[in-house]
Amino acid sequence: MGVNGLLRKVLSEVGIRPERFNLQWASAAEAPRFVKLITQFTKEIKELGPLGQAEGLSPAEAKARVQKAYELVSDRKLRMGFGNVSKALRQEGNKVTDELIAKTIDEKLTKTISSALGG
Repeated sequence: MGVNGLLRKVLSEVGIRPERFNLQWASAAEAPRFVKLITQFTKEIKELGPLGQAEGLSPAEAKARVQKAYELVSDRKLRMGFGNVSKALRQEGNKVTDELIAKTIDEKLTKTISSALGG
């Protein structure tokens, strides 16, 4: 729960358009939904262009920022904080929305993310 929200937050913080990541679930019985999801995501990525283009970054800078995002999500402190956020969200039950997830991640993890980024 919330991986999509966390990764979008991290990408945003390192200067990569969060629209470049999207995690959706589709079962084997949902072939039409799967095709729709992949088609839409492919269209959105094509519109953004190569990694870094929409962000105004050189290929080397885009690669460095993606590496920084990888290091950030590998950080033990952030993973533990995210585990606590996930636990708290599970207690909310069926009231959890994408907006609530994003808000909670923003409130609870921004300081950890900024600290890890040296800010």
